[in-house]
Amino acid sequence: MSAKWTASDVPDQSGRVAVVTGANSGIGYEAALVLAGRGARVVLAVRDLAKGNQAADRIRQAHAGAQVEVQELDLTSLASVRAAAEALRTAHPTIDLLLDNAGVMYPPKQVTADGFELQFGTNHLGHFALTGLLLDHLLSVEGSRVVVVASIAHNIQADIHFDDLQWEHSYNRVAAYGQSKLANLMFTYELQRRLAAAGAKTIAVAAHPGISNTELMRHVPGSGLPGFSALAGLVTNSPAVGALATLRAATDPQVRGGQYYGPSGFRELVGHPVLVQSTRKSHDVAIQQRLWAVSEELTGVSYPV
Repeated sequence: MSAKWTASDVPDQSGRVAVVTGANSGIGYEAALVLAGRGARVVLAVRDLAKGNQAADRIRQAHAGAQVEVQELDLTSLASVRAAAEALRTAHPTIDLLLDNAGVMYPPKQVTADGFELQFGTNHLGHFALTGLLLDHLLSVEGSRVVVVASIAHNIQADIHFDDLQWEHSYNRVAAYGQSKLANLMFTYELQRRLAAAGAKTIAVAAHPGISNTELMRHVPGSGLPGFSALAGLVTNSPAVGALATLRAATDPQVRGGQYYGPSGFRELVGHPVLVQSTRKSHDVAIQQRLWAVSEELTGVSYPV
C-alpha cells in the first residue's frame, strides 16, 4: 500500500454487493463511485430517485460496465425504511457492505414523519432501523461489514439526552447534531460487541470524513455568503478525499471490528485516512446499551444478534 491510503488501495470488489445510503452526492457518491469502479454491485439508497438515477448514470459513464442500482430510501420515515429493506432483501439474498452514510447537519428544528428530531431520527434512528432489518443478509457473508459514518462533532456539545432525546423542550442544532453523531459511534461499538459475542462473520466499523465540502454544509452559519464555497474548498477535504475514510473502513483487509477511521491531519480535519480514536464518552458501555434499548423501542426493530 502507498504511504497515504488512497482509492487506489481499495482491493478488487468483484462479486460483492454494497448498499450506500445518501449516495447521490458528496461522500456517499464518491464511495459508491470507487466501489463500482472496483467491480462491486452498488445500490444507491437515496431519498430522491431522480437525483439517484442521475448519480447512477454518472457512475456508469465513469466506469463502463459498472453495476449500479437505485433504491428509494427516506430515512426520515420508518415506513420508507421498512419498504426499502424489504426491497433490498428480495433483490439481494446476501449483502457484503452496508454503508450508513446519509445524514443532515444543523438544520432548523424539524421532525421526521415519526415525530423524531430530524438529526437524531435521520442520522441515528433511521440507520439503526435499516441496519437491523438487513443484518441477517450480511451475517452469513465472510468479510461483510457495516460502516457507520460518524463525525468529529461527536465531541462538540455532545451527549445522549435521554430526558429529551427529541429536543422538545429546547433546541440547539449544534448539540443535536453532536448527539446524533455520538449515537452513531455508540451504535457501532455496541453492534460490534454483539456481533463478536455471536461469533458473526460481520464486523461493524466507524469512519468520519473530517471537514468535507459537501451539501451537508448548507446549514452551516455563513454558508449563503458570497465566497463561502471558495473558502470552504481551501480549508476542507474534497468529497473524494473525505470518502477515503469510509472506503478504508469498508475495504482495507487490515481493518478490525470496532475501529474508527478518520483523516490524519491536524485535529483530524483533513488528510488521508488512518486509525483514530473517539472520545471516552463514546465508549461508555452502559450508555451504549441504554441507547440501544431505547432505539429498539422507538423504531420497533430488534436485531438478530
